[in-house]
Amino acid sequence: MRVGYFDCFSGISGDMTLGALVDAGVDPRPIQEAVSSLGVPGSVAFETVKKGGFRATAARVHAPIEHAHRHWHHIEAIIDTSSLSARQKDLAKRIFLRLGEAEAKVHGVDLSKIHFHEVGAVDSIIDIVGSAVGLDLLGVDRFEASPVPPGKGWIKAAHGRMALPAPATAEILKGVPLAESMVEMELTTPTGAAILTTVVERFGPLPALTIESIGLGAGSRDLPEQANVLRLFLGSAELPPASDRIWVLETNLDDLSGEVVGYTMIKLMEGGALDAFVTPIQMKKNRPAVMVSVLCDEARIPPLEEIVFRETGTLGIRRYPVSRHKLKRQGIEVQTRFGPIRGKLGWLENRPPTFSPEYDDCARIASAQGVALREVYDAAHAANTTQRQTTEPEPSASPQPHAH
Repeated sequence: MRVGYFDCFSGISGDMTLGALVDAGVDPRPIQEAVSSLGVPGSVAFETVKKGGFRATAARVHAPIEHAHRHWHHIEAIIDTSSLSARQKDLAKRIFLRLGEAEAKVHGVDLSKIHFHEVGAVDSIIDIVGSAVGLDLLGVDRFEASPVPPGKGWIKAAHGRMALPAPATAEILKGVPLAESMVEMELTTPTGAAILTTVVERFGPLPALTIESIGLGAGSRDLPEQANVLRLFLGSAELPPASDRIWVLETNLDDLSGEVVGYTMIKLMEGGALDAFVTPIQMKKNRPAVMVSVLCDEARIPPLEEIVFRETGTLGIRRYPVSRHKLKRQGIEVQTRFGPIRGKLGWLENRPPTFSPEYDDCARIASAQGVALREVYDAAHAANTTQRQTTEPEPSASPQPHAH
């Protein structure tokens, strides 16, 4: 498994992320081409600099000063009309959505009414879109990061003087371990925090990995206390047996009929969800409601979210990555007195496998032959036991499928 680790000892910003990605080996040309396709008056160039005596790559974003603020739909339109791939567009939107939701929370307004202020300026759009392209091109299976130092002191923002961390940055970094800030300045920007929390699965020390390359992204200021750089380690690590990462999509619904909810679940499974389920909940003002949860691979996020928005009319969907540990599995077919039935074997090393008959096969046979469903299940389990006894594998070996 290829791992990317962000060492944020001096914080993180959008331009530091861009610089670290290119310094770690990402070709800058696709990033520059993507930026050119945005239709905004700006560009990005990369140059080698020194920070605290260390060589690093600086991302120089060139953009005019603007006075107009952009809303969420403006940002979406800019991304949608660009040349980015579907994965890159989705990642860029997720980073901006994290920013927008944080701004909406701290200002107490709806996401659609949020002015993106500094993060809606051209330079921030280039930082985020360029980072989304670079992160995708990096070809990493999993991102991790160190605890994050937000900085200390005060900054001047659109709403006046604010103590660090800025309110939006603090909101974005909820649940993230923070590191002590020794420098009197903003070390972690809202853009940097949004990029980090969108892609990182674990915050902690550097994991055990074989290092392939190290990228250093330069910050814009020189600090007497330390090198103002973001380090990005790339390397390979052993993946635990039968482990992977999937995504959870969730939304709360309190104004839909059961028929619509049920139909939505059917369409989600048809759309490629790994699983979809409904949980009874109670929302504000004591209203009974349901939470729709969807498990899916990352590539299925856009089409499945489109189904949820279309069918339910919800105003928002939560999404977050989760790691799962699975039994090793294998499809087999067993011969029963009712006919062949498909199923799955699941096992851990050095333990006997478990067998799960396929419901569709069992239900079809039970209906066609006029027998109880449980009788078909029992027959399938008995047939699997008989077949295992005649072809018992070694305890540490993988079960072998029987020929259809």
